[in-house]
Amino acid sequence: MKLQRNGRSKALAIGAMALVSSLSLAACGSDNNSGSTASGGSSGSAAASAINCGKPGSLIAAGSTAQGAAMDVWKTSFNAACSGTTINYQGGGSGAGIQQFNQGKIQFAGSDSALKPAEVDASKAVCTGGQGIDLPMVGGLIALVFNVDGVDNLVLDAPTAAKIFDSQITKWNDPAIAALNPGAKLPDAEIQTFHRSDDSGTTENLTKYFAAAGGGAWSYPAGKAWAGKGGQSANGSAGVSAQVKQVKNSISYVELAYAQTNNLKSAAINTGASKPVAATAENAANTFAKAQIAGTGSDLALKLDYATKEEGSYPLVLVTYEIVCDKGNKAETLDTVKSFLTYTISDAGQKAVGEKGYVPLPKTLTDKVNSTIATLA
Repeated sequence: MKLQRNGRSKALAIGAMALVSSLSLAACGSDNNSGSTASGGSSGSAAASAINCGKPGSLIAAGSTAQGAAMDVWKTSFNAACSGTTINYQGGGSGAGIQQFNQGKIQFAGSDSALKPAEVDASKAVCTGGQGIDLPMVGGLIALVFNVDGVDNLVLDAPTAAKIFDSQITKWNDPAIAALNPGAKLPDAEIQTFHRSDDSGTTENLTKYFAAAGGGAWSYPAGKAWAGKGGQSANGSAGVSAQVKQVKNSISYVELAYAQTNNLKSAAINTGASKPVAATAENAANTFAKAQIAGTGSDLALKLDYATKEEGSYPLVLVTYEIVCDKGNKAETLDTVKSFLTYTISDAGQKAVGEKGYVPLPKTLTDKVNSTIATLA
């Protein structure tokens, strides 16, 4: 199936941008069983919403650190609204989350890349009579964050960024960087690159972008494990963010939420459009509005256009999936899984994380996710 294009796509983009720009969220009437309304903290105060709690229960989930801040918002709201229910989300990276899910240790996993065929096959051992499926839940963009002496604004393109992260370009005043930044006072300094040490869906999405738009500059297959030459590593999105914040003349890749939280500068990307595209949620929303569903059946994995050249479309995006069993979920936690995920994909849930630097997903997509959640068994 494909998301609607043409006029409807434009409407989706406008609607998504409106959600992103809405930083003050209207409270919705509550229909939850406990009768309480979620609140608390700067993000919680922006997330007053109707939550149908379902039966009390406890969930353990793990995986993507890219959605860590989103999960903090959602689980705080849900735990507060639903007496007797606890949502415990642990990071560890997408690879670790999928592994734990396929070992039956957690009720759902977060992953910044869709399940591979071998991972789907492995999931059948724990999803009795079914298999693991991908439910798009968190939209985001990957920011190329930098800390360069004397540089407040930086433009990069896919070939140049790929060469930087592969140690083919090692100085900030390299001619390739200078050509993209006329007039900038680029220092004659060594580039300090940081990449993820853990298996990461963010790494996979970055390398998919390099493969799609890098013109052959990236010679490795896209994947969760870092393959480029040189550089230094740190664990998780928080780890690489901290390194860029502390180390002069450094660069890394993190989700916009982490860039904003750590007050890091983000490079604009020269995509071939008339002007470089800034790393903003609005620009990422334009790309999500044209995403296509590549999964089959109840699997809603997306195909993203990393090589887009459309005006105002930021190409370096990611979607975090919540991975669940379509059939064969544990009976004692199924109701809680469905209730929690129904909240996270709701308008209120998407708006709540929009304030944290994420990109609310288009409504035609959230409607499909919501319908699929209702069929989980």
